Amino acid sequence: MSSPHPTAHVDYLLAVADDALVNAQRLGWWISRAPQLEEDVALANIGLDQLGQARALLAHAGQVEGAGRSEDDLAYLRDERDFRNVHLVEREQTDFGVAMARLLMVAAWQSHLYAALRGSTDATLAAVAAKAVKEVAYHLDHAGRWVVRLGDGTEESHLRMQAALDAEWPHLEELFDGSFLDPALVADGVAVDPATLREPVLSTILAVVEEATLAAPRVRPAVGGGRTGRHTEQMGYLLAEMQHLTRSHPGATW
Repeated sequence: MSSPHPTAHVDYLLAVADDALVNAQRLGWWISRAPQLEEDVALANIGLDQLGQARALLAHAGQVEGAGRSEDDLAYLRDERDFRNVHLVEREQTDFGVAMARLLMVAAWQSHLYAALRGSTDATLAAVAAKAVKEVAYHLDHAGRWVVRLGDGTEESHLRMQAALDAEWPHLEELFDGSFLDPALVADGVAVDPATLREPVLSTILAVVEEATLAAPRVRPAVGGGRTGRHTEQMGYLLAEMQHLTRSHPGATW
């Protein structure tokens, strides 16, 4: 599709896509490492859902950009400063409680974002969102069940789940920062102002936190910057792992 704001439009699509892509990469780490076999399968499936969303959005971003870049080019051949994901999804998550706290936050965010984007004037984005919102409903339910199970479990699991929530909470606020977004995209109905999703997303998360007998953290928001290409130290390592094969064998197909 042609866009009156092509660069801003592409950047917005990349922001939504990169959140899903990097989240998928982090979830893939849990395959063979989750606390039980069924959880290996569950997190693999959630990661594949995220990857599918990223693929559709990256392919669409390439079409809007009109420079001939494919979804693979955008995933594997961009440098760190060109990625538009928030810091929340790129941080390490080798603790299972952290993984569930983060999945709860990301799924709550995506559930409300995709629900709103079903009305986007970008027909392709609206179609991707309509499919994704059904997938994310499962992700949210899965994460919520684990957070409640761990938070309202043993003394040890409660303490560790609270610590996980405390660790991830400072990075939640970046999701609601719309300073990177061209206001014209919102006015034209293409994009959703992230700030308008803050209240419903927090309400969704806090309902789970309360059921889990956990306390909502009172912490300062962390410094963000991912939407404009300023990432954490972990992002470079993540991309090195994710992009290694393609960059080592340029042009290879299999």
